[in-house]
Amino acid sequence: SFTELRNCNIKKQLQTNVCVTCFFCCIISLWPTLSQAQDTTSVDKFDIEHSWTAALIKDTTAFPKNTYELSETDSLSPAQVKKRVKYMAIGQASVYAAFMAGLYTTWYKDYPQSGFHFFNDNAEWKGMDKLGHVYSAYAQSLASMELWRWTGIERKKRIWYGGLGGAAFQTIIETLDGFSSEWGWSWADFGANVAGSALVISQELAWDEQRVQFKWSFHRRSYPQGELADRANDIYGKSTPERILKDYNAQTYWLSTTLKPFFPQSNLPAWLQLSVGTGVEGLYGARSNIANNRQGVTTFYHPEIKRYRQWYLAPDIDLTKIRTNKKAIKIALGVLNIMKFPTPSLEYGNGKFKMNWLHF
Repeated sequence: SFTELRNCNIKKQLQTNVCVTCFFCCIISLWPTLSQAQDTTSVDKFDIEHSWTAALIKDTTAFPKNTYELSETDSLSPAQVKKRVKYMAIGQASVYAAFMAGLYTTWYKDYPQSGFHFFNDNAEWKGMDKLGHVYSAYAQSLASMELWRWTGIERKKRIWYGGLGGAAFQTIIETLDGFSSEWGWSWADFGANVAGSALVISQELAWDEQRVQFKWSFHRRSYPQGELADRANDIYGKSTPERILKDYNAQTYWLSTTLKPFFPQSNLPAWLQLSVGTGVEGLYGARSNIANNRQGVTTFYHPEIKRYRQWYLAPDIDLTKIRTNKKAIKIALGVLNIMKFPTPSLEYGNGKFKMNWLHF
């Protein structure tokens, strides 16, 4: 039904906002203390060697060497670590509490509540909403882990505390869904949340870096004027911000692999990545391109429009390999790196290959 479609899309919008909002809120809430920290302060040898800044400085194959250096001998005292952990705990708890209170006030309280129940949405949107969950948990876990790195706690604690952050926060939202009569607890959503965090944690434990990065891109989709455009406006919104958050036909999710670590003796630049992406086409509804209103009257009927998945192969750039001694630029590059850099791509979909000269 139209109501079901609208709710599914708004739910997706909120859960995407969770990742983006918490990323920036955590940075903002801790910025006063981050800005006071000396750039030469280190945690341990692992974190000095594998932090964003250190990785950029040590990469001499891609960019000219500059004069900015880190000291591996300057370490935080136990008192400093304890103080930073306190800042981190208070900052994240405050952000999480404020966001959840706002989310409940602006959304959940306006819909009828029920006992905790389950909801099977596995067949909806050709799995694009599940990729959105993986992406949100991955990006939030990555941001949380980088913030925990700043506190100076030992390596494994930093990985587990930060890495589980995305899945934990997304699970809170899933629990609220479980008490809402409009939706319910989705095991598929929960599994996707865990997968996003697991992708961060496993790579940090194995390699102390993210060699396979989960990214996202968007292009403004044009729909034929008339009934199809009206339908897209109804379920995906009219404005570009709405379309960015809700239009599955316009989104692509990518796995970008950094090549240099797998071929250390090669002349490949450290910033070069190979990316495999996926998207969908022809979605005008969650399960089919047929919709009914609350009275059961069919308002949209286009089963002849084929719903299919697309696959992409493209080069990519790891923006965290850009060397800089500016803290704000380093943070900005880390944020931007969760989005796919626009490049040409080879597309396969609906049984055909084609070339996209610039893929967003």
